Amino acid sequence: MRTFSRFLSLRNASPVVSGLYWSGIWLALGALLLSALLTNSSFSESGMLPWVFGVHGCSALAGGFVSAKRSGRRGWYFGMANGLLYTLLLMTISFLATDASWTTAVPLLLLITCLSGAFGGMLGVNTGSSSR
Repeated sequence: MRTFSRFLSLRNASPVVSGLYWSGIWLALGALLLSALLTNSSFSESGMLPWVFGVHGCSALAGGFVSAKRSGRRGWYFGMANGLLYTLLLMTISFLATDASWTTAVPLLLLITCLSGAFGGMLGVNTGSSSR
């Protein structure tokens, strides 16, 4: 019975992967919010780019927060690593799903996610329960 409960446990040892999980959760919530805004208001898809960057920035901030809190050290490093991997994963999925090309928005997205992930990491490392 003990091996069965250990098998179902989703405990992750890597702080960056945990941050990526939480980034994905916040991305899904942001996508639902933007979908509701598009459906129930007069927003158009052409004017949604700043909102999309905001959702990605918030997702990277939350992921950086979680990864630095789990690591307990070097918050900006783990947060920025989370933002970088988040963007690389996002671009890989975008390319494979919709054959998205490299545009000028990609470096801007990379900058936003890395900086917001690093900021979230700085906040997260200070809330961790490390012994001082």
